[in-house]
Amino acid sequence: MLTHVVLMKFSDAGDAAKARPRLEELAEVVPQIRSLEVAVDELATDVSWHLFLRTTHRDAGDLRAYQDHPAHREFGAWVRPLLVSRAVVDYTTP
Repeated sequence: MLTHVVLMKFSDAGDAAKARPRLEELAEVVPQIRSLEVAVDELATDVSWHLFLRTTHRDAGDLRAYQDHPAHREFGAWVRPLLVSRAVVDYTTP
């Protein structure tokens, strides 16, 4: 199982709440997503990121298929101009 973790920092922290339902909708339309979790930061500390996304996929091929899916590409086009930065970690678990 491949886990894909993304942290997003927005120019306007309020945009994280707008991104959340759009990300959650991906689980309904992208068959390569095995699970999806989205959380919006609540404490707004100096080291906080605004949004956390974790998806799981069967393997790296399924992750690439998810990233190439038209619904994911549409989300990326919408969110990219709103972001200050993004961090990603991908790892495999048995």
